[in-house]
Amino acid sequence: MRLCMFHPLDHPMERGWVGRIDGDSVIQLAAQTLQSLFTGGGSAREHAVYQLAGVRLLAPVLHPPAVRIFDDQETFAFANPAAIVRPGAQVAPGGSLVQGGLVLVPRLAGVIGADGALAGFTALAEWRDPTRVPPKDRDFALGLGPVVVTRDELDPARLEAIVRIDGVERARGSFDDFEWEAARDLAANRTRLYPGDLLVGPSLGTVDGIASGSLVELELPVIGVLEQVVGA
Repeated sequence: MRLCMFHPLDHPMERGWVGRIDGDSVIQLAAQTLQSLFTGGGSAREHAVYQLAGVRLLAPVLHPPAVRIFDDQETFAFANPAAIVRPGAQVAPGGSLVQGGLVLVPRLAGVIGADGALAGFTALAEWRDPTRVPPKDRDFALGLGPVVVTRDELDPARLEAIVRIDGVERARGSFDDFEWEAARDLAANRTRLYPGDLLVGPSLGTVDGIASGSLVELELPVIGVLEQVVGA
């Protein structure tokens, strides 16, 4: 399934409703959040049907309990759950954009569902401000979305991603050689994983020099296009 959080364009909401995307339609599901949908077994009563063109897709997990970003199979760093931003959002580190622009680190994120299992995958755009000292350089924006694709419909191995800046391709590559179950086991060791936790895999590299006003697209098969706009 392709799952999302959304609201109709004429009825804006911060958190939105849970939906299942079917072709050009979004079917509203009777669940408060994607996390509660997974906890309830992944199915819920269906409500109204909306045209996809008439809704705004939101971050599929607005407030993840934890965000773990892996740069290799054995190590991860925690990131800021409050930095999650929706598709189409404007991203900026605060104040004036620094000369030289921002840096994008494109990644694939696994979403934890019921019983600590990996429930699905989505795109994550990790933004960095090269003028800040780590980890504050990446503390302001983590783009997430546009949808979560459940594991039965998406194989993350060799999943190719494309990054475009103002329509011009700047990066292309696949997410190879990352063992998601091993990463899940490492994250769960001596602790508990909660529905909505994000496990973020290694990046394709970096795309730097992204100037104010740029439209940035991170495209992945089945998941779709995660758009962000760089603001001042």
